[in-house]
Amino acid sequence: MTDLLTKLRAGELLLGDGAWGTMLMARGLKPGACPENLNLTRPEALREIAALYLEAGAEIITTNTFGGSSLKLADYSLGDRTEEINSRAVEVLRPVIGDRALISGSVGPCGKLLLPYGDTAPEAISDSFVRQIGALIGAGADMICVETMIDLSEAQLAIKAARSFSTEIPILATMTFDATPNGFFTIMGTSIEKAAAGLEEAGADIVGSNCGNGIKKMVEIAREFRRCSRLPIAIQSNAGLPENRAGEVVYPETPAFMAEAAGQLIDLGVAVIGGCCGTGPDHIRALRGLIDAHRGGSIGG
Repeated sequence: MTDLLTKLRAGELLLGDGAWGTMLMARGLKPGACPENLNLTRPEALREIAALYLEAGAEIITTNTFGGSSLKLADYSLGDRTEEINSRAVEVLRPVIGDRALISGSVGPCGKLLLPYGDTAPEAISDSFVRQIGALIGAGADMICVETMIDLSEAQLAIKAARSFSTEIPILATMTFDATPNGFFTIMGTSIEKAAAGLEEAGADIVGSNCGNGIKKMVEIAREFRRCSRLPIAIQSNAGLPENRAGEVVYPETPAFMAEAAGQLIDLGVAVIGGCCGTGPDHIRALRGLIDAHRGGSIGG
């Protein structure tokens, strides 16, 4: 996996996958149900989604473990199955993916607020991530993706948990930012500059942003990351912000729209491009065409 980082640092561009929650809901995941429990009860759904993203051209496939920390799983009375749920997430994907793509262990927020803003001690959150990430790495995840973080301290705890198991495994860390009159900040008040420095300090190899914004705002975020960090940058955009149309939640950005705007990400030297909420295989396929054209020299210089 050190080859991955060497390639990214040399300017190579990799394509991630798209949303998993959107795809699981289309396959019957009920509102309020635990998505990660499907690793145990419906592994065929995970294999189907992974195969669709692989066919669309993704080179990084994420595990269905976004809420797989023991603290988050405890909300569904599944905390005692943390290791099983996370290990299984990797194991069900490997036969589908083989060595055609990297398996990225997804690590999202634990759902608790750190002291002094909340009621959970850093040690409890760290232990929760250690259990999750230890299982992901033990099952053979190729990299760890700490994603959708709004609290820099929590993101750092997750990164350090991964580093406690391996000094070499690639760690991609992304945070979610909102546009304000004074620039982009997380809900907890972290700027892009502070995030970039803090994620790198904790041990992340790739930094960036996912979720919360459509592709055009993500271009602005990528530009700011490029200004303040020398690390490879990852951007995983929503398909716009969700809209309620006749009682149905719709993400408005089409695959063609996203791919056209994503050309600016390539111009900025973004190393990993993928999709978040509302994106699917068609979005990834459109991004694949964009990246292939870039590799062929027809865009982005």
